[in-house]
Amino acid sequence: KQHKKGLMQQLFPAEGETTPRLRFPEFREAGAWEVKRLGDVCEVLDNLRKPVARTKRNPGPYPYYGASGAIDYIDQYIFDERLLLIGEDGAKWLPYEKTAFIVEGQYWVNNHAHVLRPTLAIDTLLENYLTALDISQHITGAAPPKLTLDNLRLIWVPLPPKRDEQQKIAHCLSSLDEVIGLESHKLDTLKNLKKGLMQQLFPQEVA
Repeated sequence: KQHKKGLMQQLFPAEGETTPRLRFPEFREAGAWEVKRLGDVCEVLDNLRKPVARTKRNPGPYPYYGASGAIDYIDQYIFDERLLLIGEDGAKWLPYEKTAFIVEGQYWVNNHAHVLRPTLAIDTLLENYLTALDISQHITGAAPPKLTLDNLRLIWVPLPPKRDEQQKIAHCLSSLDEVIGLESHKLDTLKNLKKGLMQQLFPQEVA
């Protein structure tokens, strides 16, 4: 995770710059990155989301997403495509706090997460950039703090001029996520192994 974090800091331009410190060889002469507003590179589908009170949710196979991920499973769905969600309220917005996340399949989204369909940016690239970004500076209000739709649209996003470069960066970061997932699984397995071993290495409590 630390390796990916350090790599992202070099693969994306630093604040106030238009070229990253690290670039794949075939794109070193591709020119400066373009900086666009988030609202210009995504279609916002907030008008399709809909909250469902807990008492009115019927159990089912479809994830019910909120600001930070799936909070329930219900018997209906609104969306049936791969989209990008970002917390509107009740989320964490500091760098690397997983503010944005990709969802796919059939699912429901409540009114605590913005729903984005990337059009000019590859979703994996955008997800990683927004996750690394300090979005707290765009938050308003206190009860509760909120990332309004207007502020969401105004977030600046740097993008490589060629889509091939976007794809290459996205693939690189996705590959690291796969490694992180495998290593996390190994770690969980070792923890469970140690826990089971300790239960056998120490005498059991006598009633």
